Amino acid sequence: MSAGTVGGQRSVTGANLRAWKRRDTGSDHVKIPLRRQLILQTLCVFVALTVLFPIMWVLSLALDPRDLLRPDGLNLIPPGVSLGNFAAALERPSQVDVSFWRLAFNSLVLATTTAAFSVLIGVFAAYVFSRVRFRGRQVLMLAVLAVLMLPTVATIVPLFILLGQVKIGDVVLRSTLAGVAFAVVSGLLPFAIWNLKGYLDTIPKDLEEAAAVDGASRHQSFTKVVLPLAVPALAVTAFLGFVGGWTEYYFSVTFLRDPNMFTLSVALNQMVGAFATETPWGKFCAFAILFALPVSVVYAIFQRWIIGGLAVGGVKG
Repeated sequence: MSAGTVGGQRSVTGANLRAWKRRDTGSDHVKIPLRRQLILQTLCVFVALTVLFPIMWVLSLALDPRDLLRPDGLNLIPPGVSLGNFAAALERPSQVDVSFWRLAFNSLVLATTTAAFSVLIGVFAAYVFSRVRFRGRQVLMLAVLAVLMLPTVATIVPLFILLGQVKIGDVVLRSTLAGVAFAVVSGLLPFAIWNLKGYLDTIPKDLEEAAAVDGASRHQSFTKVVLPLAVPALAVTAFLGFVGGWTEYYFSVTFLRDPNMFTLSVALNQMVGAFATETPWGKFCAFAILFALPVSVVYAIFQRWIIGGLAVGGVKG
């Protein structure tokens, strides 16, 4: 093949890649009757208020220094507003003597680890299921789907026994954050594989074939063609993996014994008393807001890619 032909083929491949990435930016507007607009907007306002009311309630309790069992009104800013509950949550977040920042660090390590490994392993497995035809492929996909349907609590006992038999030196893997991360990743992988496989199926194989004509190997096609196009799906999977690791509670409270390895979710649950009157609701709500803040920040940073991954529905011909 001549150099001109190869160069021309590369330009065609690049053009195809850019064309697939380009979204339809047409501005076709459909006029909606005024009556229907009012009904839809009223419905949207009702849904927004329904969603925001619990958040306003939690914020009101967190800012209220009176430590009420429930707000005494619908005031967003209660009388005598104070940040004392936030200070108390930061100073002593749990019954044990562990700092808030230590708990946050443990949660961050768990969340980033589970997100990274679920995406890393999931994208390789999804690519094989999407592009390679092999014996038993359908059976394995059904097995992945079956595991996806299992609730988290159903896997606690098997993983408790399995990880309890693995030792790193004198330390049992089950009683470490690494053991909890392993358990969480095992639950996240089925969704990651299924979600990424569905997205990779929408990427035209013609792009990889064009790259192969240019002399690219399967590995190069995967890293330079498929992965850049799959960024929205990877972002969604990573974000959900981060949320799963950050909010994980069942494995942490069952496996961990050392308070220095506790996470924020475990400390938050320790605030709940046996009865409603024994729970410091102001401090609890302040802790809950601090607990939810990092997830909101991560979503705000990767919002563009997350929305793109959730909104994609297929490839336009």
